[in-house]
Amino acid sequence: MEHYFVFLLLVAGGAASNTIEKRILGSESCGKNRQYHVQIESAQGGKSCGGALLNTRWVITASHCAEQTVKVKLGVNNDVSIFTKAVSWFKGNSKKHEQTILAKQQHTFKDEEGNAHDIMLIQLNEDMSAKLPAISLPSGECTKLEPKTKVQIGGMGAKAKAGGKPVKEVRCATTEISECGEDDKPDSKYSSGESTICAFKPGVESCFGDAGSAVEYDGHLQGIIVSQPVDTCAKTIVMLDICQYMEWIGKTMKEN
Repeated sequence: MEHYFVFLLLVAGGAASNTIEKRILGSESCGKNRQYHVQIESAQGGKSCGGALLNTRWVITASHCAEQTVKVKLGVNNDVSIFTKAVSWFKGNSKKHEQTILAKQQHTFKDEEGNAHDIMLIQLNEDMSAKLPAISLPSGECTKLEPKTKVQIGGMGAKAKAGGKPVKEVRCATTEISECGEDDKPDSKYSSGESTICAFKPGVESCFGDAGSAVEYDGHLQGIIVSQPVDTCAKTIVMLDICQYMEWIGKTMKEN
């Protein structure tokens, strides 16, 4: 009986350890924070990313997360009761929380030379409730953050190769802006100019499925994670600085 009890403890411990690894490493549950987080999955399967709700109609993410028909899940970390969710389901509002978005509703930034950057705005089919929390853009002058500045990241990525399923909760972590190395850059398919920023903190890594998630500073959107590791998690997290795209964001949302 004693050996059997020890065996159960070992199995439970192993299961718990495995669960802890399948998300942004060095993280903890976001709790009531990051309710703007959006989960994005390709309709064909095999691709999973994060995103952020900017307002009732628009989501921001990394371009490589979409560029095809995707399923967008909103309110995944919404702090509402089971009763409220049930009422929403009966009213049909729950359908808004999972929308299928075609490529024509996805807008990728392109510079003056026509080169695409790894940042995208997704236009939803239906407006979300204004009660659903969204992340705000920087107010006033937006400047690139200096090294050692602490920023918040989050996601639902799995520590597994392509095809790994996201975890069931949004996980949050704090990391620090760092200098980018020569190999720290977005996918070669995309240009980025001076908008690339990096973050590094021992023990904090982004995993497969965390790309597209928001980088938050002082309560505002500061960047988008573009790291998309496949077999291992990324120790240096590569991001795009939102300051370089503020004018494009405003213009795109106004004209569409």
